[in-house]
Order: sequence, then C-alpha cells, then structure tokens
Amino acid sequence: MSEVESAERYRYFLPITTRWMDNDVYGHINNVTYYSYFDTVANHFLIHEGGLDIHASSVIGLVVESKCAYRAPLAYPDALRAGLRVDKLGNRSVTYGIGIFKEGETQPAAHGHFVHVFVDRLTRKAVAMPERLREALARISVT
Repeated sequence: MSEVESAERYRYFLPITTRWMDNDVYGHINNVTYYSYFDTVANHFLIHEGGLDIHASSVIGLVVESKCAYRAPLAYPDALRAGLRVDKLGNRSVTYGIGIFKEGETQPAAHGHFVHVFVDRLTRKAVAMPERLREALARISVT
C-alpha cells in the first residue's frame, strides 16, 4: 500500500449504508466498524460473484490478518462505497485490498488489507479454494 490509493485501483464496489450506531462518542465512525465494512464487501463478493454458500459449503474462509489505515473521518449519515480488489491470489488464500470511500470521493477515507485462508468447514485445515471462487477472485486481481 505504498502507492497512493484511489478508486480506479479497485475492481468491485459495494454501497455501504452507515448506521447511527457506527458513530462513536467523538462523532465519527469508530475504527472497529471499518473492519466490519471490510468483512461485508469481501463476503458479499464471495457469495454473489464466487458462489460461496456460507451455510452449506464444505469450504469456508477464515480471516488470518487485517490492517487498516485511516485517512479522513466519516460519520453517519454518510453514504459510502467499499472497493475491493485482489492483491495476491494463492491456492488456499487470498489477500484483498479494500478501500472505504465517501460517496463521490476518489480517495479512500480508509484503506487496508484483509487475508482469507480457505479451510475445510469441519476440520479447519487449509484446503484449495473451489475453482469457481478462485476464478471470480482472479477477475478482480490487480497483479
């Protein structure tokens, strides 16, 4: 993330509706809430584009690492967009780049990364991700 982040670096976008409870006592969206936005856009993509059945699939993604850099404050009732891309795609894991944008802005208010390792639902042992899922992730890869 040493490069300047901007909207054109992301391949998939999801509108995010802020909620009153997202604000903290300081009047802006609390830092932990950004991680829920990261989780929301990544899983939305996996479900809707990659065909992941979160209730019945034998393979699930577990978060093993995340990071967020905050650049500008956001607050309810801001309309947001979460941008998603794949920075690194392996056979069993994926590193996403994620940006949180105030609607109409090209620079993210926050950006970071999020790593999923795909595991067997029952054993929690790392396994190869399903081909349909890997193909969907490859479509938003920037590498």
